[in-house]
Amino acid sequence: MFPYVNRDRDLNHIKAREGHACYGMGIGIMILDDVYPGFPGDVRNASAFPYPIQYEIAEGVDNYTLVWEEDKSPCREPILRAAKKLEDMGCRAIAAECGYFAYFQQDVAAHVDVPVFMSSLLQVPFIQQLIGSEKEVGIVCAQKRFLTDTHLEKVGIDPDSNIVIAGAQDEYGCPEFDNLWDHEKRPEVPEIYYDKAEEDMIRICKEFIEKNPDIGAIMLECTGMQPFARAIQREIDLPVFSWGTLLDYAYSVVAHREYYGHV
Repeated sequence: MFPYVNRDRDLNHIKAREGHACYGMGIGIMILDDVYPGFPGDVRNASAFPYPIQYEIAEGVDNYTLVWEEDKSPCREPILRAAKKLEDMGCRAIAAECGYFAYFQQDVAAHVDVPVFMSSLLQVPFIQQLIGSEKEVGIVCAQKRFLTDTHLEKVGIDPDSNIVIAGAQDEYGCPEFDNLWDHEKRPEVPEIYYDKAEEDMIRICKEFIEKNPDIGAIMLECTGMQPFARAIQREIDLPVFSWGTLLDYAYSVVAHREYYGHV
């Protein structure tokens, strides 16, 4: 956790940052123009994060247009506008809520002057260095059929490298996630049960590893998977990366903590 402390006594003189309206900001997160709930830990639920979160809706970009539609070009301008709004607000870094925003990582990074973390999958090349070339990074995504080589390449992943991908919904089955994000199956009012989703995610990850015993770490692509990361790790006993690990890292590099101690 990042404890709240008194004002930094070294802050005696401050001045405006060009184009920034607010101060003391943390991470700006663009979310889909879609209505569905998220448990604490889900990127669209600000309550569990120990640093400031500012949301901006990417207007007109919903789960269907970002993930399901083959032509993603209509998403580009709304995403760039949302990123610029977050930067102008004063956010120190920009992120998104869905791993499939990877498609626009390079576009957004070129459009703003703050660090950009558009997809949890940005961590994959880093993980590959941690576990070595003989082990595989097990990517658990929402729907494998929609995660293309282009998505991977946009965040620096070689599709032919030591990765293996599982689709939680379309390959292993996760009815609770279908109730949130599958436009062909979800109810009019999206809903989800925590206990059922946790059970599904543990099952999926265990089966995934049984089929791929060379997996050395799990990468949870989806925003809705992060709430179950700890439970998954208890069962599989492997490093688990998620949106949560990425956001913690993002905040740490744009608002570095002070070190207190003694010698």
